[in-house]
Amino acid sequence: MSELIDSEVFLGYSTYSTIVLLKMLLMGPLTGYIRVTRKAFISAEDATAHGAKDEETIKKYMRTDSYVERVRRCHQNDLENIVPFVGIGLLYALTGPDLSTALLHFRIFAGSRIFHSIAYLLPLPQPSRGLSWLVGLGVTFSMAYRVLKTGMHL
Repeated sequence: MSELIDSEVFLGYSTYSTIVLLKMLLMGPLTGYIRVTRKAFISAEDATAHGAKDEETIKKYMRTDSYVERVRRCHQNDLENIVPFVGIGLLYALTGPDLSTALLHFRIFAGSRIFHSIAYLLPLPQPSRGLSWLVGLGVTFSMAYRVLKTGMHL
């Protein structure tokens, strides 16, 4: 086990996995911040906690906001892409890939996810967001292929 932890590939995996997991983790508080600043809540108790005093104001604050939904979709996309990267990336690191190849995979994925969020939240015109998503997905599939090739001798 200590051999794995001392592995430069594993350290690279740990670093870039932590970066994208923290990015994903920060999307929750960002969603809450955008909800509060736009006064767009999903429950009456949230509306009341943020200044709604009567039924009319509560109903006014309980609404769907397009930018809150944009942030939520960005977070959902992170969940759909970062979680598989973390699992497949760990298996990939265990296959003993070349350090430079592994770091390239990890860095490209992290960069694509950060750019994807920027493109989603600003928003930048398509196909910027779609291409960044596709790059990250390609990295994950590339690592998965290596895992299957190594494990199944493909």
